[in-house]
Order: sequence, then structure tokens, then C-alpha cells
Amino acid sequence: MKKVFLSIVGFSLLCRLNVQAQNSVDTATHRVVNTTYTPVDNSNYTSKALHIDEINLVSSYYNQNGNHSPVTGGVGTEKVTDISNGIDLKLVWGDPNYKKNTLSIGLGYDHHTSASAAYVSKTGASRQGGDRLYPSLDWTVENVQKGSSFGIGAYYSAEYNYHSVGADLHFSQKTADKSGEFSAKFQAYLDQVTLIYPSEFIPKSTTTNNGGTTVITTASGLTYGDDSHSHRNIPSSPRNTYSASFGYSQIINSRFQVMFMVDAVAQNGYLGLPFHRVYYSTGRDTIEKLPSNRFKLPLGFRANYFIGDNVIIRSYYRYYVDSWGIRSNTASIEIPVKLTPFFSISPFYRYYDQTASKYFAPYEGHSVNDQYYTSNYEYAKFQSNFIGVGFRLAPPKGVFGWQNLHDLELRYGHYTQTTDLVSSVVSLSLGFK
Repeated sequence: MKKVFLSIVGFSLLCRLNVQAQNSVDTATHRVVNTTYTPVDNSNYTSKALHIDEINLVSSYYNQNGNHSPVTGGVGTEKVTDISNGIDLKLVWGDPNYKKNTLSIGLGYDHHTSASAAYVSKTGASRQGGDRLYPSLDWTVENVQKGSSFGIGAYYSAEYNYHSVGADLHFSQKTADKSGEFSAKFQAYLDQVTLIYPSEFIPKSTTTNNGGTTVITTASGLTYGDDSHSHRNIPSSPRNTYSASFGYSQIINSRFQVMFMVDAVAQNGYLGLPFHRVYYSTGRDTIEKLPSNRFKLPLGFRANYFIGDNVIIRSYYRYYVDSWGIRSNTASIEIPVKLTPFFSISPFYRYYDQTASKYFAPYEGHSVNDQYYTSNYEYAKFQSNFIGVGFRLAPPKGVFGWQNLHDLELRYGHYTQTTDLVSSVVSLSLGFK
């Protein structure tokens, strides 16, 4: 389910952040990157007391359907619904040494239902929904005079089948004329994946220990307590992700800006999910098995062009390659149009294509001699289209006359994939000053 959540979070962040002409969002990493710079007069810069600079509220609803569920070996329902809510609080303070401090405190909560989750157990008795909580914290110090910044961040995420902690370091430096900026970010995520196995791989025999607790032991030696839904006695396995992201943005002229991005991502540990089934060509089933290491290399380019004062063309391209044999291309365009001084509309479109992983095969497509195997269509060959529109309202006297509510945006997107997967997401964001 983690992939679905990342898609929702990415769309929600795009809803809140990509509407600002001076910012754009890297869809590969979901991080905001500054693409313009307006020179400021620092001679009168004064220290500022701690204050709330901005509060952002985002809520989204996601609905998905398809017929290639990895839980049932590449066949079966992929129906998913998710309600996601998040709040981001930004505190700002400054000092006479041209240092601007920003503390961002975020909290997100998702509730989802997945029809395929019921088939982890062939009796249909498994849980069909879950919740995810993900707080975050980021502290950034910007030297206004030197055009540099440095920051640290921390993250936590918990769901019924995994727990994750993360941290990052990030910094940036503008060029002498303030027209260019180099940025770098280093991240680490340490996950624990709960090893929930399909019911047919748990033997029917049970034993009772000295404390009177019933224990079920699998063929691989894993033990489960009597209440398997609580996961108290289900073991977990580590999954670690390390990434380094670099970017350089450049103002070409007053209307044209570009940015180049490169990420290097290394993963190790348990990279599959044990409740993803695979069916051999013989009809016998097993569980997904993938290598314990993976390297990813996305390369991106972004260009923004301002047509007068009312129209912006935002374009993006990314090429991706990894050690599992996947190659992909992403191209997107968004054209915000300001219809009035306080109302704008932003149609957008994204195209994506990828080759299949060398470890993928469809239902009953794997040989018993294969070393690694998955029937998760996330690793299949496919093309996809994502199209939608956003509406932003930002009256000078506040939305609905409420001065503190400085903007409201509603976005809708529809996604189709050549594997017959379809989804829709609608997101509402509110920005308070």
C-alpha cells in the first residue's frame, strides 16, 4: 500500500505548493525547489521574533480499481480507497546576522481500505483496511546576505505492516549574482517490514508454551500468537533506503528558468512483501522473492516559461534507470492561467512509460527454477496518463472575506494505465497566513 500513499501525498503537496509561481515540486522526490529569485535589499534587514508564518491544511480522497492484485498473484481486484489529511505549520524567526530560521512541523493521517487485503488469508478473514500516521519536523537556517541555507529534518511513519524512521540533511547556495542556485539533500529511511504471510503458508498445527499462549509456527520458523491481527508476535525485517539528491536552477532571463536534477538511491534489506503471492507455471503458489539490494538513478529537467503576467508553462522530464532492469520516462506539463487577479485555473498532464523488471512475470508465468520472482504489476511494462485541473482562489482580502485564509485550491486528477488500472484523486488545500 505504500506506493498508493506516496502518490496521494505527492498529489497533495503538488496541490498546495505548485500553485506558487516562484516554486515547483520535484515529482520524483516530492520536495519543493525554488526556481526564481527576486533580489532584495538587505540593508534594512532586522531581526524578527518567533511567529507563525504559514499554516497549510490538505485533504484528499483517492479511489483506485484494477484486476492485477499482487496479493493474489497478479490477478484479482486492486480496489483501494484512501482518505488523507495533513497539516503543516511553519514557524519563522530571524536575527541581525541575516539568519532566517524556519521550523516546519507536519502531521499526516491516512485511512485506507483495500479489497485485496482480505485475500492474504484464503478464508477472506484478513483485515481490509488500515491507518497510517506520519509526523515530520524540519529546521532550516538561511543566511539572507550570503544566499545560503542549511537544514535538518526528521520523519516517522507507521502503518499496520511497516514502521519507518527517517532523517535528512539539506543545503543550498546561490550564485554571486543570485541568478543560480545549487541544492543538495541527503536522506536515510530505516524501515521495519512486518512479515505477514498468506494463510496457506502457515501450518495448521499449533503448540502451547509454558505461559499457556497458543503459538503457530510456519515452515520457515516464524511464530505467530493467537491474535494475528494485532501483529504483536509477527516478526519484522529491516529495509533501508539512502538517497542523495542534487539540483541546480538557473534564471535564463525574466521569463525563462530551468533546473537540472539528479538523484542516487540505494536500498537494502527485505524489498518485497511476503503477502504478495506468485504462481508458478505448474500452478503451485509461493511468495514474492526479490533481491536484497536495489539502486535507482533518476535524472530530471524542469523548465518554466512566463507568458506575460497571466500564463506560466511548467514542463518537466525525467529519465529513470535501476538495477532491477526498469527504464522509464516521465514527461509532464502544467499551464496555470490567471483569469482574474485572484482566480486561476491550472490544467495539467503527465505521461509515463516503463519497461518491465527482469524479475517480473504475470500469473503462472514464473518457472520454479527462477531465482527471483514477482507478479506485482508495479514492476510490469506499462504506459500511463494522468490528466487533471486545479482551481486556485486567492483574493487580496482573504477567501470568503476571511483575511487569514489567503488561498484555497481544489485539484482533480484522473489516472489510467495500460494494465487496466484506473484511479481518481481530488484534493483540497487551505493556506493560512
